[in-house]
Parts: sequence; C-alpha cells; structure tokens
Amino acid sequence: MISKIASLFSQDLAIDLGTANTLVYTRQRGIVIREPSVVAVQKDNRGRIQVLAVGEEAKQMLGRTPGSITAIRPMKDGVISDFDITQEMLRYFIRQTQNRFSFFRFKPRIIVAVPSGITQVERRAVKEAAESAGAREVFLIEEPMAAALGAGLPVTEASGSMIVDIGGGTTEVAVISLAGIVYSDSARVGGDKMDESITEYIKQKYNLLIGERTAEDIKINIGTAFIKEDPKSYEVRGRDLVTGIPKTLVLGEEEVLEALSDVCAQIVKTIRNALESTPPELAADIVDRGIVLAGGGSLLSGIDDLLRAEVGLPVFHADDPLTCVATGTGKVLDEIDLLATIELSS
Repeated sequence: MISKIASLFSQDLAIDLGTANTLVYTRQRGIVIREPSVVAVQKDNRGRIQVLAVGEEAKQMLGRTPGSITAIRPMKDGVISDFDITQEMLRYFIRQTQNRFSFFRFKPRIIVAVPSGITQVERRAVKEAAESAGAREVFLIEEPMAAALGAGLPVTEASGSMIVDIGGGTTEVAVISLAGIVYSDSARVGGDKMDESITEYIKQKYNLLIGERTAEDIKINIGTAFIKEDPKSYEVRGRDLVTGIPKTLVLGEEEVLEALSDVCAQIVKTIRNALESTPPELAADIVDRGIVLAGGGSLLSGIDDLLRAEVGLPVFHADDPLTCVATGTGKVLDEIDLLATIELSS
C-alpha cells in the first residue's frame, strides 16, 4: 500500500546510464534529460571534491580545463569506473526531474538499463550508486532487452528477434523470444573505441596529436564503415608531435575507414557468433525479420551496408537509435509483470 501511495507522489524514472550519454525517461513526460555522461570537478585546499558542472556543460570542458579542474567520464565500457562521481551525476539528474513544488515528495523508483555482460559486483555498484543518489527502489534490466522494447520488437512473442545495440562503451547483441534473452554477447567496443582508433591512426600516420572531442567530430563528419561514391574529406587540427606546434591536415574518408576497420570487424564477429549460437527455429525468424540496429554507434555511416554484406541478412535501423534503450526502459515502468520477468538479480 505504501509503495502504491509513493508511486502517486514520486516521479518514477527509467535511466539509460551510458558510457557516452545518460538519458532519463519519466512516465509522465517521456525523455526529459539527454546529456553527456561527464562531470567537471574541482578539489579545494582540503582535498574535498566540488562538482562544477554536469552533462553538456562539463563535456565542453574536456581537454580545456586548468590544473585545478578535471572533466571526468565516470562510466567506462558501460559500467561504473568512478563510483563517487557517478553517484553525484545521478543525484544531479534525479534532482532535475523531480517536482520541487510537491508537498508530498517520495523518493523515485528507478529502473536502470545495464550491459548484458555486467558482473554481479558491477550490478551492485549501479544499484548502490542509484540508491545513494536518492532512489526509493532500484531495478536493473539488460540493455538489449530495453533496446528491443524501445525499437518496438515483439519481445513477448514466441518468435526470434535480433537486436544489436552499439553504444559508447559496448556493443550488445541479443536474440530475444518470449520476453527472455535466448542468447546475448557483449563486446567492449563502441563509439569510444572508434574515437580512440581514429586518434591512434592520426598519431601513427601523421605524428599529429588530437583531442577526444576532435576525434568524435571526425567520426561524426566523415566516419564510415563502408565506402560509397564521392568520399568526403575533413580538416583536422592538432599538435605536431615532432615540432610541438599546432598543425592542420586534410583527412580523407578512406583513411577513417581504415582506422575503424578493426572495430567494425569486432562488431561483425560478435554478430556472427550470435547467429551461429541461435537455435534453428529462431534463426529462421531472424532471416525473415532481419537485424535491428540501435545505439549511437549504429549511426556510423555505412555500418548497415557492411553488416548486410558480411552476414547476408536484412539490416534495419530502429526509428530512433539514440533513445531506444531509454524508451524501452521507460515502457517497463508501467508493466510490472514484464519487469518481474526481465529484471536482473543483484
């Protein structure tokens, strides 16, 4: 009874706690927060940490802060790498969503989507961070299931659906049937690894050091997994490692394809392994329905063309790949029976 009353006077939340971005969904308003998973902090003379900025404002500080200020990404490979900073980030986002003018405020119930390969220790860390940040109850569900729900796949039916969620830190591949994950695999490659590969390629080939944000800009503007007609180019600025002075070069789309080839190969391999491990009846369903792509990494130009060529199956993007996990997690807020089926134990 208390739980039902609390639900009436709290803003229950669904959170896609991503390596690159955190999205928060409320039952009443849908997605209300879509911010980078970055926190800018400053240490005072006594060594105490003060949070200066969270989200987009903090991301703008990456690589540009003075010595006393640090811009931190507390999530790595889809899991918490800095517990205290993650807790502060969650507390900030939760506070942003709650009705400050309510006379009867209860702590929110929160559902968090986490990678399918997460360990028991990592699960407990996510739950504890959310509870410490102000949650009444915390439930965890797997990202591929959330992505499939958000993409509108018939996850409760007795038929096979394959979802590939390429996020910032991980690529999640899952075959789903009857509200359960029949097969799942998680490769720790995604958008961040793409950025690192571009940075390393330019460093090795041109002796040019570029920042994290520049690598991301290159990926967004000319990143590709499959060359089409009229390849583009992009002007890149960085620091020459030989002379130490700023330098500009023009990078071609073919070079970025080369830089990203290993990451794309790992994604293809993970999908092949999933297809080889799928029961024959469900595999037949996937042949008919194809593979659905979600996550920000799936927006890499040509990734769908590459996968069609490599696995010989239809490949489609979800309607809104960036919000699939958050939207799918949000749907579970209203479906308690489904939550009981798909919730991860901690």
